[in-house]
Amino acid sequence: MAAMAERLALAFLLAAAAVVAASAVDTKLTLHNLCPFTVYPLVTANRGHPSIADNTIQLGANGRGLVSFPFPATSWAGRVVARTGCASPTSCETGTAPPMTVVQLVVHSPDAGPGADLATYSVSLKDGFNVGAAVSPQFIGGGQCPVLGCPVNLNDGCPVNQRVIDKRGMVVACKGDYGYFKKRCPLTRVGGSDVEPVPQRCLAPRELKVIFCPTAI
Repeated sequence: MAAMAERLALAFLLAAAAVVAASAVDTKLTLHNLCPFTVYPLVTANRGHPSIADNTIQLGANGRGLVSFPFPATSWAGRVVARTGCASPTSCETGTAPPMTVVQLVVHSPDAGPGADLATYSVSLKDGFNVGAAVSPQFIGGGQCPVLGCPVNLNDGCPVNQRVIDKRGMVVACKGDYGYFKKRCPLTRVGGSDVEPVPQRCLAPRELKVIFCPTAI
């Protein structure tokens, strides 16, 4: 009887592990460009994590640009930025150095509890702003998986002494007054100890969608 119970317990654990592994394999990153201009996304893995994206692609304007990449089945952490005003992937007006909007992502987090598949995410304006961005999880795991980010063009209204101007005289980025950022985009991070007023995590997301220039959250 004891041996049978042990075999049943082992079978249950293996089945549970298989479910978790399957959901991990299915998780993907989607990038969607709603901006009225072309964006070159830059997906950068944190140290010790593999590259997952082709950083030479461009996303067409007004919703035409849409691409997805699978996340690894193991823990992955990295960031996503939008490069704009690009003559090529290596020659852009914004997005290769601050000021720029930074989306931070962790999937299959090692901080999750036993059997849990946890993703955490945020939109950071600590390095300034170049385009609006939001993270929209598509989830099956229940719980709170809120959309976070900034649906506002903070270049409009950027304090004069914080503006980055291109050759045409257009404001293309904002170095930022952090109070200005937080007032207009409260669901972002603007400083070292700053957090959003809603949870920044999701259980078992099938997809983390990063939207550039979202119209609402």
